[in-house]
Amino acid sequence: MKISRRLMLSAIGIAMSAAMPGLASAEGLIAILTPSHDNPFFKAEAVGAEARAKELGYETLVLVHDDDPNKQSELFDTAIARGAKAIILDNAGADATVAAVQRAKDAGIPSFLIDREIKESGIAVSQIVSNNYQGAQLGAEEFVRLMGETGKFAELVGREADTNAGIRSSGYHDIIDQYPEMEMVAQQSANWSQTEAYEKMETILQANPEIKGVISGNDTMAMGAWAALEAAGRTDVIVVGFDGSNDVRDSIKAGGIKATVLQPAYRQAQLAVEQADQFLKTGTTGQDEKQLMDCVLINADNAAKLETFALAD
Repeated sequence: MKISRRLMLSAIGIAMSAAMPGLASAEGLIAILTPSHDNPFFKAEAVGAEARAKELGYETLVLVHDDDPNKQSELFDTAIARGAKAIILDNAGADATVAAVQRAKDAGIPSFLIDREIKESGIAVSQIVSNNYQGAQLGAEEFVRLMGETGKFAELVGREADTNAGIRSSGYHDIIDQYPEMEMVAQQSANWSQTEAYEKMETILQANPEIKGVISGNDTMAMGAWAALEAAGRTDVIVVGFDGSNDVRDSIKAGGIKATVLQPAYRQAQLAVEQADQFLKTGTTGQDEKQLMDCVLINADNAAKLETFALAD
């Protein structure tokens, strides 16, 4: 059976488009790299970035590095090999990420960072992060108020390699340490993990049964801590988180966790895509490389307005 030349060329074109999805878009391919989507914050970033990129006419490549710098490096190689026009990144380490972003830049691919900074300037085009210090101070002020300015408490800290973990902890203590009757009896890293937070909270509670409050570096750890407290029948303990997740929103509405701090993950990711689009078309974002977005306190007063890391007007 003979196949016409036109049909053959059409078939080849379809096959090439399937193999190289970036060719299907007039604007090209944007790669979106985040930690695991098991964490709703990172999933919101990926969803927000992908939706905005598609609205602007780009093909997307959504990849997960699981906070593993080696895996992240491999994904950068994938994005470079695929001819990505830009990379949107929530990185896997302030130090470890520098080389990968530089490698992309050397290949002519600009990177736009969200949520976490890297320790070098002039390599990424944008570093758009929440004002973690300002947000932590909001959370600490609410925590102190809920604690009545007195009592023993524990702190759950994020990954030590993540600059946000240290910034949030500093913001917490710059407020809490002003109150001499507030006593920290335990400070443990749970690596942003709900499972680790559950286990650490069990241990902390056994050693400090008189504990009155827990302040957490993110909502995922706050949820783990709250689950451990519930299992131990200690729902009297005050828990405050950081992120503004729907899970913590629901807990606040149900009278469980008392407060969190919203960082606008969805909008932040969309903004990074918009700046990537502008940079690709004009050669500039019109903004400084490092940009801060203020956080918002979420408690029983406004939790009902929170949806997917965004607060309704």
